[in-house]
Amino acid sequence: MQPCVYMLASRRNGTLYIGVTSDLVKRVWQHKNDLVEGFTSRHAVHTLIWHELHETMESAIVREKQLKKWNRAWKLRLIEESNPEWQDLYETIA
Repeated sequence: MQPCVYMLASRRNGTLYIGVTSDLVKRVWQHKNDLVEGFTSRHAVHTLIWHELHETMESAIVREKQLKKWNRAWKLRLIEESNPEWQDLYETIA
C-alpha cells in the first residue's frame, strides 16, 4: 500500500475528480464499478487520467488539498504534461 493522489475524468476535458488513497488499484476499481456513492457515480467519472505517489499519507493529503484549490487550467496542464491523450491509466496500474 502506498499513499497516492489521483484524478479521474468523465471524458477528455470533462468532469474531474481528485482523491487520495493508500490502495490506488482497489479505489479506482471501486469508482469504475460505482461502488463509491456520491460525486463519481452521479457524474460517471471513471477514467484514471493522473496519479502521483507519496511517501506518507500526510503528504498525499496535503497535495490533494492543494490540487483541489487549483483552477481548472492548471489541472488540465498537469494532466496533459504526463497524459496528453487522456488515456485510461487503470490498466497500467492493475
